[in-house]
Amino acid sequence: MQIIISLALIITTLIFMEAFSWAIHKYLFHGPLWFIHQSHHKPHTSWFEANDVFSILFAAISLYLMWVGRESLDTAFWIGVGISVYGLIYFIFHDWFIHTRVKPFKTNNRYLLGIRRAHKIHHKSMDKNPSEEFGLLLASGKYFRKRK
Repeated sequence: MQIIISLALIITTLIFMEAFSWAIHKYLFHGPLWFIHQSHHKPHTSWFEANDVFSILFAAISLYLMWVGRESLDTAFWIGVGISVYGLIYFIFHDWFIHTRVKPFKTNNRYLLGIRRAHKIHHKSMDKNPSEEFGLLLASGKYFRKRK
């Protein structure tokens, strides 16, 4: 039973993180925290960008929760694991697949290509506004239709 509860906590955290990330991306990163996030929308020569501070913050929160819950493997621990898994998904989807911060990989998968298209639309504007498509794993259906 404990395995089911742990998996449920991880999956719930993943769902929450997608919704939470969408909201903070739209309302904070493209709002009052634009002065940090803009480094992600502008050309740069360094592998690191100021925007990476957000990933470091989420990693610290995740590590803290796992540390606090490490002895009893309680709720905090599994939420920390869920945040870490979301961070890994973020790295694979966003940094590796979309922005090719490491050696790129190719795919014909309609879902992955749709996510990439939506993210490219998001980056079409180098400015704070206008912008659309703020999610990592979810995007409008129009990006998943086959192109003619």
